[in-house]
Amino acid sequence: MRGNYAKLYLHLVWATWDRLPLITPELRVPVYQALHEQASRTGCEVLAVGGIEDHVHVLVKIPTTISIAEIVKSMKGGSTHVVTHAVQRGSFFKWQGSYGAFTVSRTHVPMVRAYVLNQERHHRENRLSRTLERMSEH
Repeated sequence: MRGNYAKLYLHLVWATWDRLPLITPELRVPVYQALHEQASRTGCEVLAVGGIEDHVHVLVKIPTTISIAEIVKSMKGGSTHVVTHAVQRGSFFKWQGSYGAFTVSRTHVPMVRAYVLNQERHHRENRLSRTLERMSEH
């Protein structure tokens, strides 16, 4: 075999601190852009970002060279830094420490991508996947 072959997809989800509604309409675009940028810096390809005011979902294709914890740490830290140092200097913005991470088969990528991109509608209509909304064991 000449080179590695890997198609690894993850669905990530995490909440704001104490589930506070911190992702306001004004912050949504800069936060989502920061998540994209940080994921790219770790070698990930972002396929979708979505969420509501108290949590986000991210679908990524990941390389074999980095851990899930490193990816999430980079995305959380980078997005927090953007909000508190560039977009709304000195404001309170923080993520919870826990997160959910789910492997996604290549055949399910389109379905999970649609779920991530349509978070607002799923929450409004209370059509949520209990599995894909989990952020911790409890």
